[in-house]
Amino acid sequence: MATAAKTVATHVTKDPRVCGGKACIDNTRIRVMDVVLLQRQGLKPEDMIEYFSVPLSLAQVHGALAYYYDHPEEIEGDISDGKRVEAEIERDRAHLKSPSGR
Repeated sequence: MATAAKTVATHVTKDPRVCGGKACIDNTRIRVMDVVLLQRQGLKPEDMIEYFSVPLSLAQVHGALAYYYDHPEEIEGDISDGKRVEAEIERDRAHLKSPSGR
């Protein structure tokens, strides 16, 4: 039995087959956390619709931000997990590049 995407808020879905089940903008692979990180870099919602390579509406971006404001612990956890994974990858790369890592 296939699991369908579940709409969890206006313009936000969760699907275990897409981005590990993280909250995403509907019909995309753009995670809510991606929108939040862009906002932290100073991008306005109007700029975000131009940033991504897929067509987005302003309503979708605002829906992602509204989801974050309603679920900050979840999205902050996703951001922390992403940073942890990035750090592990960088450590592994550094280890492979070092003479003792060969």
